[in-house]
Amino acid sequence: MYYIVYALFYGISLLPNVVLYALADFIYFLLYYVFGYRKKVVFGNLAIAFPEKTVEQRTRIAKDFYHGFVDTFIETIMLFSMSPQNIQKRFVANVEVINQLHGRVPRVQLVSGHFFNWELGNLSLVQQFHYQQFLAVYQSMGSPLFERLMRTLRQKFGTTMIPTKKFKTEFSRYTQNEYIFVIVADQNPSNYHKAVWTEFFGKITPFAPGPEKGAEKFDTAIVYAHFYRVKRGYYKADFELIAENVHGFEPGEITKILVNKVEQSIRKMPANYLWSHRRWKKEYSEQEFGHLKV
Repeated sequence: MYYIVYALFYGISLLPNVVLYALADFIYFLLYYVFGYRKKVVFGNLAIAFPEKTVEQRTRIAKDFYHGFVDTFIETIMLFSMSPQNIQKRFVANVEVINQLHGRVPRVQLVSGHFFNWELGNLSLVQQFHYQQFLAVYQSMGSPLFERLMRTLRQKFGTTMIPTKKFKTEFSRYTQNEYIFVIVADQNPSNYHKAVWTEFFGKITPFAPGPEKGAEKFDTAIVYAHFYRVKRGYYKADFELIAENVHGFEPGEITKILVNKVEQSIRKMPANYLWSHRRWKKEYSEQEFGHLKV
């Protein structure tokens, strides 16, 4: 079954772009107007993040988000047959910010938020970095078939994908050599009592401390990636060095800096963020979480 599905996706990827994007527009219509996929969550998030905007303005952001969401799905299918050169053309970045660290900083943590198009970014960037290993953590899928399919696609140019459920046991095998490790800074914490609580769009919000703790433990530099959509099918990343060494920062300070960077990226291009996941699930309590606030 795996080879049948792979062949199907590969065949679809060979269709002209005009056909694939027409399909994307049709799927957008179904998701937004017919099924209303997670619209309550999307509009709820946008109301919290942008209370100063009108309903019409937030609706425009929502519609653009759904277009980007579907485009990412279609563009991921395109990757099954897209050439390495075309991939690099469609996703550009100032990779010299990271490559200049090579030779003096053995480990780099590349941090961003849930922006489009991360699948294209992975396959483009892994071809351009000088570091031996390009590592990324991901959430396993419910379907073993699609788990294998996406893992094959994501690793086709050398990325090493580590599932979150095996991270504690597998990650250590790569830490003896130089690497770039990709992780998101806007991950919801699994334990609110171990989270870092900081301001995000004017609301005290919990964040997983993983990026900060990992940088301290493995002595990595931290680079933030601003992801932006240039036009349909084309994206860019602006890398910004946050710190070559995180020792000396106050607890929670790195997390706060990264969260602020995510917010800056979102404000610059609101529709390019994954609004369909619940960012503000837990209400802040000074009595319960005040000691964790930064």
